[in-house]
Amino acid sequence: MASKGGGTGGRANKPGASSSRKGAQKGSGGQRRQGLEGRGPTPKAEERTGHPAARKARSAAKRGAAANAANTRSAAGTRATSRPVRRTPGKGEAEQVAGRNSVVEALRAQVPAKALYVAQYIDSDDRVRESMKLAMEQGVPLLEAPRHELDRMTNGTLHQGMMLVMPPYEYAHPDDLLEAVFAAGDTPLFAALDGVTDPRNLGAVMRSVAAFGGHGVIVPERRAAGMTAGAWKAAAGAGARLPVARAGNLTRALEAYKKQGVMIAGLAADGTVPLHDLEIATEPLCLVVGSEGKGMSRLVSELCDVTVSIPIASTTESLNAGVAAGIALYEVGRRRAEARG
Repeated sequence: MASKGGGTGGRANKPGASSSRKGAQKGSGGQRRQGLEGRGPTPKAEERTGHPAARKARSAAKRGAAANAANTRSAAGTRATSRPVRRTPGKGEAEQVAGRNSVVEALRAQVPAKALYVAQYIDSDDRVRESMKLAMEQGVPLLEAPRHELDRMTNGTLHQGMMLVMPPYEYAHPDDLLEAVFAAGDTPLFAALDGVTDPRNLGAVMRSVAAFGGHGVIVPERRAAGMTAGAWKAAAGAGARLPVARAGNLTRALEAYKKQGVMIAGLAADGTVPLHDLEIATEPLCLVVGSEGKGMSRLVSELCDVTVSIPIASTTESLNAGVAAGIALYEVGRRRAEARG
């Protein structure tokens, strides 16, 4: 008689019966046990690969990382230079000069030009012959065009069979002007125009800045004169030698100059210091010239380290912006020449 617990009994031979012996057994043997175990809670939509929410989250993360990197670079640049992040000033607009007198005067002033258009079968005179001669000497291409084509290109302006095409002017950045002067070891002298809209005044100021040892002119981007043919002609050649910078915000540009040690002096009829007493003339200086009627804007006036007056006869109300700038720049240049000995 078999003892309990140790024998197999007759049940060991039945199919499917369990056995205490080691070795191969029928059934899965626990091989699919892991497949039967639970996989935990369902992942969030943002964590599922390929899910729209996950793609959206990745895009947001990339935008955030890019913004953080840009902010870091901006902060580093501000700490290093103590000025706003530089923005490319861009170019002015292309300009057309039409009419025989205007064309020949522009070419005499060596205004940069892309092409000189001359109408077919034009009635030649002294202005036409001189214009064509100057264009050839300056390397400006001469192009012949039907008169109706010139009518279309000038939008109906009276062109008298001649049109000069100027390329867009490439303005400098105010910071670049200052850096170039410091790199050359010079004492900066600039003129900034606030509210001056006549390009002839801009040209006149450029001419005075160049004549009295200045380094450039700064104009605002909006509501200000630009480098048009009128400015080139009034500059009388100074436009080819003197850079013009365009500031998106004149007040901020002047603030950046002040942080770099440049004194800001504004011309004003009620200025606190007469021009002949301007002791800071030999220091790094930016002379601000306002419009003839309104003068400087309030924000620019408040930013000035000093306001300067030009004594004039009581019968004269004010001076033209170009004339006032020329007088002030002459005095600054005179003082600087005396200081150099």
